[in-house]
Amino acid sequence: MFLHIQSSPLSMKKKSVLFLCTGNSARSQMAEALLRSKAAEQFDVFSAGTEPEPVDVRALEAIERFGVDTSHLVSKHVQTFDGQQFDYVITLCDKANTECRSFPGAGKQLAWDFPDPKTRKGNHPFSSTLTELNNRLSMFLLVENKVSAPAALEVTAEEERLAEEALTDVDPIAFYKCLTDDIRLKTLMLTHYHGELCVCELMQALDEESQPKVSRNLALLRKANILSDRKHGQWVFYRINSALPLWIKSVIAQTTENNITFILPDLDRLNSMKNRPDKVSFCR
Repeated sequence: MFLHIQSSPLSMKKKSVLFLCTGNSARSQMAEALLRSKAAEQFDVFSAGTEPEPVDVRALEAIERFGVDTSHLVSKHVQTFDGQQFDYVITLCDKANTECRSFPGAGKQLAWDFPDPKTRKGNHPFSSTLTELNNRLSMFLLVENKVSAPAALEVTAEEERLAEEALTDVDPIAFYKCLTDDIRLKTLMLTHYHGELCVCELMQALDEESQPKVSRNLALLRKANILSDRKHGQWVFYRINSALPLWIKSVIAQTTENNITFILPDLDRLNSMKNRPDKVSFCR
């Protein structure tokens, strides 16, 4: 049974965050519990699903082993929050991002993509996903609140043993060559944080006046299968290829999360950008 309630008005003093996933049974519940634990005094935190399911008991067990309270976690449909305003809406899987690409009432929207622990390989898939979410939320707090740098992030032995995903034709030499250019490296870090960006947004973030220069580097990343793209109207949006092997996703994630100060000026420039491209509204 799912809980359908009318939420109380959001605190005027706190910022509000809504985590979205398909089932609201694991990843979004983990993110809600973690951010409440980390920064309840700064954020009102909620989660919901486009096709909600009961909260997975394995997710609850992983959260509790992490030392975080789970008593408040219930599955909710995204329609529970119709008409409500949020400072941040963060999708945690590609399906939710596609269905809710531009959430009505979102002050800022981020698209993060985490493997579904219910289908993820390895001995401790829920704990691995929880650790990765915890690392990403530490980065989020650093960027959005300008807090002191987080402690070094651990890579567990289990994460290193995780099987790679569908795409196997990525040349490791070509991948590491892509990281040697300042524009390409920052592009990967920025898209890892935001989830999806177009050329004009990257030009603003990188303080780069030459569109052909940025486009050439995006084409190289696309040719190497590191970025994928989608066209909407006159805009082409780029994101980390969801089919990349897990080791490449891990390199991009660890590079970003452990060196976030490297792109803080770029994130600030992007946040100040006016008239950013409309990514089209879904989630009706």
